[in-house]
Amino acid sequence: MGETREMRCKRLLHRSRYRGTKESDLLFGQFAANHLASLNDDQLGRYEVLLDEPDHEVVAWIYGRSPLPARHDHDVFELLRAFEPRV
Repeated sequence: MGETREMRCKRLLHRSRYRGTKESDLLFGQFAANHLASLNDDQLGRYEVLLDEPDHEVVAWIYGRSPLPARHDHDVFELLRAFEPRV
């Protein structure tokens, strides 16, 4: 039996909340809690690929400290970039 959408979202939420740095845990965790349910399956896939990247690189892309690779120039990254976590 394959992974259901509900199981996939729970797994991605867990991965988002436990990234390894407090800044990343807050950003990704709150983003996932707010957006995963509204993303379609293709968007979930793009988000999951972002989670495979090192924290420091994704944060640098979000805050414009380094150029965004073309492979991540998509709608989900723009949602993440525009998201403002509550501290």
